Amino acid sequence: MAEEIHSPYFEAGKLPAEMLQRFLREHTVADARVIVGPGIGLDAAAIRFNDRVLIAKTDPITFASDEIGWYAVHVNANDIACLGGTPKWFLATILLPQNQTDEALVQSIFKNLHQACEDLGVTLVGGHTEITTGLDRPIISGSMLGEASEHELLDIRTCRPEDRLVLASGIAVEAVSIIARVRGGELLDIFDDEFITRCQNFIHQPGISVVRAARIARQAARVRAMHDPTEGGLATALHEIADASGCGFQVQEELIPMWPEAKVLCEHFGLDILGVISSGALLIVVPQEEAEKVVAGLQQQGIEARDLGYLTDNSRERLSHQAGGEAVALPRFDRDEIARLF
Repeated sequence: MAEEIHSPYFEAGKLPAEMLQRFLREHTVADARVIVGPGIGLDAAAIRFNDRVLIAKTDPITFASDEIGWYAVHVNANDIACLGGTPKWFLATILLPQNQTDEALVQSIFKNLHQACEDLGVTLVGGHTEITTGLDRPIISGSMLGEASEHELLDIRTCRPEDRLVLASGIAVEAVSIIARVRGGELLDIFDDEFITRCQNFIHQPGISVVRAARIARQAARVRAMHDPTEGGLATALHEIADASGCGFQVQEELIPMWPEAKVLCEHFGLDILGVISSGALLIVVPQEEAEKVVAGLQQQGIEARDLGYLTDNSRERLSHQAGGEAVALPRFDRDEIARLF
């Protein structure tokens, strides 16, 4: 039998959480004005400026190339909202592939950026563009700046045992759109045009923005923290909350709202729906007595919301209860499931 060879190189996806946490401890310096700095599960940075707080976020778009500008603005704005802030200013570093870039491509990207910024009331204030070697598709690394007062600021590290975990909207919205856009050609032999077009449009309807849901939740009740399930899906987002807060969790898997289109596409490609990129859903951590108010407030505004479970005082307890009542350890996806399609 041939000996199995283990590569020393990482696969596409997030760095292992333990490694990243170690590097952050070793190579970052404290600053008294930094309220929220780098860390596992921390969506953005928060910096004190007199009586205001500047919230800063940077995130690249690497999976999708179609409507990449729209993705970049909304994904970064989501994390500003998760810290209780209002997204205000956006910068974009646009890397374009050599021998594939023409004026029409560049115009489409800038049009996407403009439309998304206009949708959120955000101003595009700068960035960088470059045609570079070694790329087979455009890549945008976006930086969003927002602001809040210090009392509005949310910090996931303040979550406590017995806090409830509320999920707004169904999971895998972003994954549905990416899968349908990247693998749409082969899906034509199995699904009709209307289904594929509907899936491709998921970034717009139901949409990948959680800014509105975050605002509604905070108006409805006292919110402890919010977290945006992006790469690695809902499962990884729950682990990140646990990492940041020092808590464990127990959730009821059958309560997780899932879009029918997401179930169909994940099943077709053999992907675990709990591990696919899920911008468009929002995890909201609230004190136990506030959970019903948050769920009701979101539902009254047409946003599906469920109380999935709660945080525990055992940081190693990370359980998902199945429909039959069995509790199993919830997996963590350092490599997003849809990365297997590329």
